[in-house]
Amino acid sequence: MTATEFIETLKMISQEYPKAIPKREIFSLAKEFQYMTVLEVVKLIKNKDADCRLGAVSILDWKARNKKTTTLEKSEIYRAYIENHTYIDDWGMVDRAAPYVVGGYLYDKDKNPLYKLAKSTAPMERRTAIVSTYFFIRKNEIEDTFKIAELLVNDTEHFVQTAVGSWIREAGKRDEDRLKAFLNKYAATMPRVTLRLAIEKFNPQLRKHYLSIAN
Repeated sequence: MTATEFIETLKMISQEYPKAIPKREIFSLAKEFQYMTVLEVVKLIKNKDADCRLGAVSILDWKARNKKTTTLEKSEIYRAYIENHTYIDDWGMVDRAAPYVVGGYLYDKDKNPLYKLAKSTAPMERRTAIVSTYFFIRKNEIEDTFKIAELLVNDTEHFVQTAVGSWIREAGKRDEDRLKAFLNKYAATMPRVTLRLAIEKFNPQLRKHYLSIAN
């Protein structure tokens, strides 16, 4: 399986969809190509075509999720994502791969790479920092989610703001008091879109309360 073969197959699929290839088709094709070498996947990541890049990160995601993937391979998958993040420049690419490719790899390791990403000048790298913690949330570990959210709570980029709101909401499903404590500290100053997403699952009265103390 090669990058060239993936691209040629994607072109054939595109003939069925004149306007745009549905993401589900790209994800499905990526699953078929999940045993492609990481070296070939990196070629796809660097492709100018956005569908190819989405396919590439989807392949990394399928690889990371596969129980047969070795520890060494997971390390290679993680490095391919991090070292080529310049090409992962869309929130959909980040959300597709970051939880398992980055979060899954770092779960039992030093989390400092996430805090480094959170301080990056690149918005999608900052989004990766918070989105990656979804893997931890699924394991009922939410501390890193809130710590990284604190670093990003006043971010000026829309797609970082939405990620912070969405992921502290998810963490709050595991510990609502922890979410409330975060909001009690930051609701008055955090971006409105972040706040609205964070309180989405609260009852109407509680949502009203937090909206009333916001700027």
